[in-house]
Amino acid sequence: MYETLALYIDGQFLSGDGRREQDVWDPATGQTIAKLPHASRADLDHALASAQKAFQSWKHSSPMDRSKILRKVAELARERAKEIGHNITLDQGKPLAEAIAEVVSCADHADWHAEECRRIYGRVVPARLPNVRQTVVREPIGVVAAFTPWNFPFNQAIRKICAAIGAGCTIIIKGPEDSPSAVVAIARLFHDAGLPPGILNLVWGVPAEVSEYLIKSPIVRKISFTGSVPVGKQLAALASAHMKRSTMELGGHSPVIVFDDADVERAAEMLVGFKFRNAGQVCVSPTRFYVQEKAYDKFVAKFIEATRAITVGHGLEPATKMGPLAHERRVPAMESFVEDARAVGANVQVGGGRMSGAGNFFAPTVVTEVPDHARLMTLEPFGPIAPITRFSTFDEVVARANSLPYGLASFAFTTSAKTSQAIGMALEAGMVSINHWGLALPELPFGGIKDSGIGSEGGTETFDGYLNTKLISEMH
Repeated sequence: MYETLALYIDGQFLSGDGRREQDVWDPATGQTIAKLPHASRADLDHALASAQKAFQSWKHSSPMDRSKILRKVAELARERAKEIGHNITLDQGKPLAEAIAEVVSCADHADWHAEECRRIYGRVVPARLPNVRQTVVREPIGVVAAFTPWNFPFNQAIRKICAAIGAGCTIIIKGPEDSPSAVVAIARLFHDAGLPPGILNLVWGVPAEVSEYLIKSPIVRKISFTGSVPVGKQLAALASAHMKRSTMELGGHSPVIVFDDADVERAAEMLVGFKFRNAGQVCVSPTRFYVQEKAYDKFVAKFIEATRAITVGHGLEPATKMGPLAHERRVPAMESFVEDARAVGANVQVGGGRMSGAGNFFAPTVVTEVPDHARLMTLEPFGPIAPITRFSTFDEVVARANSLPYGLASFAFTTSAKTSQAIGMALEAGMVSINHWGLALPELPFGGIKDSGIGSEGGTETFDGYLNTKLISEMH
């Protein structure tokens, strides 16, 4: 059974009941699987009022109580992972194993925030006079408006919710209308874990309309958004116009650098898994492959071999390793990237087109000898296309890797400790992973620089965007 879709406002699940609704599709079949109710203006006002009222008490709540609820959410998430994952596969398309893993890994995020929220410390600053006491305290910022994407619907939503609730804030979240089941499931997790009404509210609607209404409301004091660079810039501008703090995790175009001294075959096998995970619809997916000249032919051969072995199909089929693209419009977008690559002299080695039959399937694609001015090398494809090119020297590849305005994630492969340290320092990115996939763990900060965003989620930094710093200086 697919999730019963609803709004969640002031502790109540609200279904259609005359509200505008939109169809939700299975991207592997094109079939409608549910209808999603949109929030009316009255619903948004109800959510704002509920969050504001709940904040008055929640901001004074014990960190132990917040921790207890987050621990319970983690426990329930693990218990329900198969059911929630099944529904993610139905509305988002990723293979079932990936969907279940997304839920299970996010239970760790709830546990992490459960521990960290008990350690939101202030400090005492030694005063210059004996009768003065100077204290710095950290207080929850207030009502949060959060906006989350469709590619990792459970992961992206629960990170923001756990951070806000753990900090003592209340939150209104607008999840992805295309893959909504995971966020409704999260609301049920918190509801069943005993979260008081009004602290978490879930709304749906036309994204631009909902975001503008919530951000402009004087009740909202903090914005958190994960999504594309253009939309992120629009929301950041709107938030700054109202002097509201924002956390922005935006798009990237992650360079991968494979040096001559790398374990080339191992690197190729690992990178195929990283690249085609969730059909390449990952903001930190490796998307620009730079391979040093001596390793190039060996890397390309192994990469192509591993790519050809990928089984593409419906995510519920046991053999499937890659599912469909989440949106039908992304298929012609992939075709245009390939057409442009061919036009500028690149070679399509594997795939390159739409797959036959129903659904939004695009073949895993490898393109070699791609010039730096190709669209594949300058614009994030956000799909299952791997462009590979050569490089000669360390300085050359650093300049090419850092040439774009993005700075989210980057990857490098080398067996040299000297090269490893040098490339880690040289790459302009919020996250650098060397010889493995070392990103997105709850204990690590996740975020970008340059056009790829502002602020971090996770790690000891996880609550920074949700807390105000207050100085109390008192003379006795």
